[in-house]
Amino acid sequence: MTETQPETDGGASTEETDADDDATADVPDDATADVPDDAAADADGGATADVTGDVSANTDPLASAPESSLLQVRDLDAGYGDLQILTGIDLDVGEGEYVTVVGPNGAGKSTVMKSVFGLTTYMGGTVEFDGEAIHGLPPERIIHKGISYVPQNENVFAALSVQENLEMGAYILDEVPKERIEWIYDRFPVLRERKSQKAGSMSGGQRQMVAMGRALMLDPDLLLLDEPSAGLAPDLVKEMFDRIDRINDDGTAILMVEQNAKEALRRCDRGYVVAQGKNGYADAGDRLLADEEVRQQFLGG
Repeated sequence: MTETQPETDGGASTEETDADDDATADVPDDATADVPDDAAADADGGATADVTGDVSANTDPLASAPESSLLQVRDLDAGYGDLQILTGIDLDVGEGEYVTVVGPNGAGKSTVMKSVFGLTTYMGGTVEFDGEAIHGLPPERIIHKGISYVPQNENVFAALSVQENLEMGAYILDEVPKERIEWIYDRFPVLRERKSQKAGSMSGGQRQMVAMGRALMLDPDLLLLDEPSAGLAPDLVKEMFDRIDRINDDGTAILMVEQNAKEALRRCDRGYVVAQGKNGYADAGDRLLADEEVRQQFLGG
């Protein structure tokens, strides 16, 4: 299925919030969100910044914004029911850009992404995609705009085969595009080998590939990824990041919330640090990695 439908399996209601990282009041706690022990991400030798010397990352989120934005979030307030999580969030993703959101547990990172996809209570501000306002729209309308979403948990139809999961990803189309399925199999060869296997019987890493493949069935302009490396064995984390890199290299813009902050920032074009539901820092990934204060406060030193 596409991003919105797996939630009928229990993954995307705002009450359950996919083990959201916003550990506040009634909102479920996400024990895995952006834990600053990026041991798994550093399995390939660690994330090292290309920028050296005395670096101070931008605290103004608009200072590093691209000249032209595919996704533009301004002064966004959002939460769950009457509970406000986000206050005044600004965020941009340029066409074909790779952007990562990091921060401590309970910071509101996943709520940023879910707010873009219409899965939270909109309270103020604007969200524009390709020049069109989408704040306040439900997910079933947003998906038609060219945005796909992969939640962290409950993101496959366990009783369906790999092939059936991918086909469900094209549910809004009149006909399943067979060439798109082949395109996805080319990027995730193990899925071709296991196309008849029930998704629920696969490993965590393989299920994540199924979820990403299904989300890519509509050839989105922007792919939202919520903690794609969560629960993966350390030796699989690098492989997952490599696959995300390739999706981005193919031209799909990426907005990702990720617990392995150092590795995510090392690979992305730009990053945002969110803390207590507000913007903290926003800059190129390598500049955030090179900022001593960012490293000490949010990346474990």
